[in-house]
Amino acid sequence: MTRSSDLRGLIPVLATPFSADGELDLDSLRRLVDFQVAAGVDGVAVFGFASEGFALTAAERAAILDAVTAAVGPDLPVVAGVAATGTADAVEQSRRAADHGASAVMVVPPYMVKPGPGQIVDFYASVARDGGLPVMVQDAPGSTGVTMPVSLIADLSKLDGVTSVKVEAPPTAPKLGAVVDAVAPDFLVLGGQNALFLLEEYRLGAAGTMPACEFPDLLRPVLDAWAAGDAVSARAGFNRLLPLVRFGLQPGIAWSVHKHVLVRRGVIDSPAVRPPAVDAGAGTLAALADILDDLGIR
Repeated sequence: MTRSSDLRGLIPVLATPFSADGELDLDSLRRLVDFQVAAGVDGVAVFGFASEGFALTAAERAAILDAVTAAVGPDLPVVAGVAATGTADAVEQSRRAADHGASAVMVVPPYMVKPGPGQIVDFYASVARDGGLPVMVQDAPGSTGVTMPVSLIADLSKLDGVTSVKVEAPPTAPKLGAVVDAVAPDFLVLGGQNALFLLEEYRLGAAGTMPACEFPDLLRPVLDAWAAGDAVSARAGFNRLLPLVRFGLQPGIAWSVHKHVLVRRGVIDSPAVRPPAVDAGAGTLAALADILDDLGIR
């Protein structure tokens, strides 16, 4: 089966549901995928920063991809995150993702030993050549500590098999716009950061956005209004969502926030996270409940 690798539009990064005792919960994962599809997403991603990919074994990654690709069907792209500390591991992770049905990989640069620009180019060239899937560059210096200037991303965009970039380097909208101006029209530029600057990014040429996964049904109308040229409705809808968007960007507890929302919405069974992630405290959860009340999420 050939799965679409057209990475445009709303592509949420899935949380990884665990049971209360910390085991992988594939039943909740399937319901989470069904929730995304019903919301009208344009694809899904796994093993991104919002997925607790750092806490998963290789066997769990394979099981997750098998479950997700089966649940979304053949038409929606599935992006698998790759966060390796070296080229050989990145290639191996990409090949495993291909074997389990992914349509593209979202790859961060090596981050333990900070690479120079030439090494970054060589790294992505190798993964694109040998990994078996189209490559999305993930520009996320806040998480990796690796800075990629616009000129470097433009160089990466010319590599065979490197087809897109997710820009998460603040200020994200100006950088995204500069990247759009620097690359060919068929090289896709997407935003991240939980869609915090979604409309600014779309105004500057973004092809899509990759937020967390707890509000795709609320974000879909915003994107549809924007696409229809109704900027007023798009801004109103987004502004209503903004408290929840920003709440899911808190370092250390973001994973817990995403999952508590999904539990409240009846999508997954448990908000459990794996160390070193931690559960949000009672005060944080009370504030989150107020935000969800304001959105009418019961």
